Amino acid sequence: MSRTQPGVTGPATPPTEPAMSPLRRHRLLDAIWRTPPGLGRLGAVNHSIVGARFMMTAFVFFAIGGILAMLIRAQLARPGHVFMPPEQYNQVFTMHGTVMMFLFAIPMFEGLAMYLLPKMLGARDLAFPRLSAYGYWCYLLGGGFIIGAMLAGVAPDGGWFMYTPLSSSTHTPGINADVWLLGITFVEISAIGAAVEITASILKMRGAGMALRRMPILAWYFLVTAVMMLVGFPPLILGSILLEVERAFGLPFFDPARGGDPLLWQHLFWLFGHPEVYIIFLPAAGVISTVLPVFARHRLVGYNAIVLALVAMGFLSFGLWVHHMFAVGIPHIAQGFFSAASMAVAIPTAVQIFAWLATLLKGRPRLDLPMLYLLGFFFIFVNGGLTGVMVAVVPFDWQVHDSYFVVAHLHYVLVGGFVFPLMAGAYYWMPLVTGRMPIYHLGRAAFWLIFVGFNLTFLLMHLTGLLGMPRRVYTYPAGIGWDWLNLLSSVGGFMTAIGFALFAVDMLMQRRFGRHAPRNPWGAESLEWSLPLPPPSYNAASLPPVDSREPLAAHPGLGRALAAGQHYLATPRHGWMETLGVEVVSGRPDQIILLPRPTLLPLWTALATGLCFLAMLLKQYWLVGAGAALVLALALFWLWSMGMREDPAPLPIGHGESALPHPGVASQPGWWGMALLLVADGALFGSLLFGALFLWVVAPGWPPPALLGFSPWLALLALAGLLGAPLAGALGLAALRRGRMGACAALFLLGAPAGLLGAGAVAALPLRHGAPPTSHAYAAAMLVLALYVALHAALGAVMAAYTAARCGSGHVSALRDLAPRNTLMWQGYTALCGLAALLLLQFWPWMAAP
Repeated sequence: MSRTQPGVTGPATPPTEPAMSPLRRHRLLDAIWRTPPGLGRLGAVNHSIVGARFMMTAFVFFAIGGILAMLIRAQLARPGHVFMPPEQYNQVFTMHGTVMMFLFAIPMFEGLAMYLLPKMLGARDLAFPRLSAYGYWCYLLGGGFIIGAMLAGVAPDGGWFMYTPLSSSTHTPGINADVWLLGITFVEISAIGAAVEITASILKMRGAGMALRRMPILAWYFLVTAVMMLVGFPPLILGSILLEVERAFGLPFFDPARGGDPLLWQHLFWLFGHPEVYIIFLPAAGVISTVLPVFARHRLVGYNAIVLALVAMGFLSFGLWVHHMFAVGIPHIAQGFFSAASMAVAIPTAVQIFAWLATLLKGRPRLDLPMLYLLGFFFIFVNGGLTGVMVAVVPFDWQVHDSYFVVAHLHYVLVGGFVFPLMAGAYYWMPLVTGRMPIYHLGRAAFWLIFVGFNLTFLLMHLTGLLGMPRRVYTYPAGIGWDWLNLLSSVGGFMTAIGFALFAVDMLMQRRFGRHAPRNPWGAESLEWSLPLPPPSYNAASLPPVDSREPLAAHPGLGRALAAGQHYLATPRHGWMETLGVEVVSGRPDQIILLPRPTLLPLWTALATGLCFLAMLLKQYWLVGAGAALVLALALFWLWSMGMREDPAPLPIGHGESALPHPGVASQPGWWGMALLLVADGALFGSLLFGALFLWVVAPGWPPPALLGFSPWLALLALAGLLGAPLAGALGLAALRRGRMGACAALFLLGAPAGLLGAGAVAALPLRHGAPPTSHAYAAAMLVLALYVALHAALGAVMAAYTAARCGSGHVSALRDLAPRNTLMWQGYTALCGLAALLLLQFWPWMAAP
């Protein structure tokens, strides 16, 4: 690649083609990037549209969760109140927590990241636009699935944490618990997809020269959060699958009478649940680190220290899950370890707090409305953090566990740590979304209603908990000191709700009556404010070079230069949707990423996925198989429509540089997508191994009465299939490198039956030589472990056949080798998991034998 040092206000080399007017460039780019009107918007894949949909839908769910909260406060306002019967109250408080945690907080972060990241990083879209659209439809359908069940009177009623054995079929018959387990798993597909999307986009799709050390601080927060989601969400997905399998088929993972243990659910849930607290907080902290310096009129103090702190917080958050289980009887040494870890996480939090305070002290803050919400955050979140340190102390936790003190702490951390910064961000970025400035007529009144109402509700709730009121009770007796506290908490709750309603009205007023915003109305220094307001479908007419963390401070005229087409990818060609790909660390351009056009495929694939979950809810398992086959067929068609049939040549990208289109580059986004997906898959497999070993060590009724029989022939067949598939793939890829296309196709085609052989042999081990899986948790765990490997081997066989077909169709060459490399990566992962599974299936019984 030829390179020159790019300028920032003009091209580094004289133009080699006639100058194009900004208006003509806009029309050409808009014709390529715009989403068709009418029903065509159902096929939208543009990050601005999909991100806005996520945020608007999340706000609707937030309003639903708020209404449910008001129903709770109406019930608890007076002792002995019969506003709701206990069964309905259980549904309401379960749905309140479920909606706020799963349908509001995480999707709101996903939508914010999808909308902002390309604009902040100097890109035109995300790495996998169709995956974003598919994730949105899964989120909408999954959320509608849960809300529809509530309207039908069959909402989940076992708490938003769904503890066993209460949520087992014995104690919760009917489909209420199934709605939660299946609906949340459906929604989590969206979360995993968003995590892959965000991580790959940050790593590969940035402005030319934007090294990791120059990334906007918010991108660092989004990156750490997305990686945490990849590792933190699979334990919950696994737990939900295991509990649904127990409820549907009787496999006793959580039944102590048959070798299970209810504590396994708590471990899997809180392996997700405690990192989720930081998954919710970190994006909001990133908003603070972005917005606060603008209104403090001083650059962020301690950029490097904050990056290290948030990485440390992400790492430490996975060592705290037993923090929620101090009262279940775990060993004292474990309590001491997790108590210390719970206190240690306060250190990286404090680093960020002090960096923000230093920024305020060194600047000249102006008390615009976004700053007001940030000051509210400081008061509420610091108090929540202090009570968090209190409940990290085991003796104190024993006293307040399952009391309203914990409810108050949770809301101080999550509302103070997420909602207040989010509202500051809403006023800050609304001109970017709407092109209009905030009015503030209602915004200040909304802030004070929310701030006073929130503290009236939850500050007093600490006292209610210390006085002994347990959580999750639908009423309480009079005369024991809780009456006036609950009444004032209810008054504060309704005051808070009025404040949020005013906030929503203020947002609508701004959209309708706000004055038109000039470019960069706040005087900010990040790239999103170099764009027209609101930005066009393609974001920027040319893509910026970046040589500073504060590009607009270093080059105030950058926005005009981008509009004039003076930088990268300024000239549309071939009708391609182009954006730059860069090297991960240095940020040097290394490819032209060609993005897919709008399509209805994500919607159809999400509907087929929803059919699977609906069929499972209705126990129509034949329809589950049909839906899964339809999802697979749509996914293959989706993938087949992408790629090139000829090797690309380097193309000019501006500033005298050239780059290959991404199908000809090794480190293209598709490779990263597969690698990141396998990270999440590996977290799920690791959680499955943890669960099996936990039951062996801790659960009652072990060792089991019957161990899996040893079958050398099946074990050898399984090894042959599992190892033969990646071996054939590796040989096929080597043949491709030598230009032997026919040999490559034949070898990958040979890998397909090898994978099917491995799948069948592994599945046969527990089915032919094990006890019935309903008899003991050991038999159930071994069956699930074998089926996990068999499913992956079967999918690997499909991928191998698909790769062979791509070789035959001309989509694969020595340069365009993504399909064979990704297939080999999947087969190699499956082989490693298969070896681990075979060790447990065949050698564990041998080692455990007397």
